[in-house]
Amino acid sequence: MANTGRTVATLLIGAAVGAAVGYLLATDKDKRHENMERIKTKFADLKNKLGKKVPHDLEEEIYHS
Repeated sequence: MANTGRTVATLLIGAAVGAAVGYLLATDKDKRHENMERIKTKFADLKNKLGKKVPHDLEEEIYHS
């Protein structure tokens, strides 16, 4: 049963990524460039937020637990 949840989550993530790629490819070049810049900015912001929340010694905790 645990694998069912993982499979459904993977399916939903794949569908979302596919829809996003389809949307980007369907738009004109200028709009696509604008959207890609917004996406890059959002990912950079998310990376910074997650980097601040994750302890620096997380790798050590994982490998030495």
